[in-house]
Amino acid sequence: MDFADVALFRSIVAAGSLSAAARQMGTTPMLVSRRLAALEAELGARLFHRTTRSLSLTPEGEAFLPHAGALIAARDSAFESVSSAGSGLSGLLKVTAPNVIGHAVIVPVVADLIADNPALRVDLVLSDDRADIAALGLDVAVRVAPMKPSELIATRLADNPYVVCASPAYIARFGEPATLSDLVSHPCIKLHAMETWPFVRGGEPEQIRIAGPLSASTVDAVRAACMAGVGVAMMTYWDVYRQLERGELKRIALADAEPVELGIWAVFLTRAHMPIRVRAFIDALRKRLLAGAAA
Repeated sequence: MDFADVALFRSIVAAGSLSAAARQMGTTPMLVSRRLAALEAELGARLFHRTTRSLSLTPEGEAFLPHAGALIAARDSAFESVSSAGSGLSGLLKVTAPNVIGHAVIVPVVADLIADNPALRVDLVLSDDRADIAALGLDVAVRVAPMKPSELIATRLADNPYVVCASPAYIARFGEPATLSDLVSHPCIKLHAMETWPFVRGGEPEQIRIAGPLSASTVDAVRAACMAGVGVAMMTYWDVYRQLERGELKRIALADAEPVELGIWAVFLTRAHMPIRVRAFIDALRKRLLAGAAA
């Protein structure tokens, strides 16, 4: 099987059309179509439903997609094992992560990796939307969540509990809630993606519906409003750890409940034949997170 055609298949999925994939690769749609047809002939299966207006994966294409990623990863790992020994990391590392932790933690990690490995290139996509790793041809996704069963492989890098917090100015003016029932009487800053705030009370999960004068679409906006004294907010530890350390925000501990514990995870398609650059990135990220948690 031609690895270039397998990579082409992944590029078509990511681009959404044959013509878009052709533009990205600097070739013609006709050549892309011919190479795709050759791959389909070799597999004995049609990978896409194609019309003049749309392109979508067939069930066979969806089944082949994660294997295509594994094949490319195996190829890269094989090349690295014989060409990168003693010369550092090389190739393209494709990573996605949430905005806040991406700016605060991941950018410094990849900056250090690039400085130490001149042949390494990094494509970093920062977005609070959950990306499709296989469809976009990503090496690893950093996610903040309680992980659910899936076809993907995940490794936990660090704890990341939710934190209820407010600014010192807000607490001086309004006091701080001591219990869950106190909390719902305070003005709270709502993140659009969180309809309720998750707690554990008496060993059981409990969702609390909050209200307040401001809701926002990004963690950055919620954090800024909280620092400005607008109200109480719930964010994850790594969203606010610097502000907590500097005293710009204060963690609020409730007597009868604790915020839900989340984790920071590295998610990837397969552990087999993982490129050296991916392993190095995950190890460096884990080291930085653990150092930050201990600080």
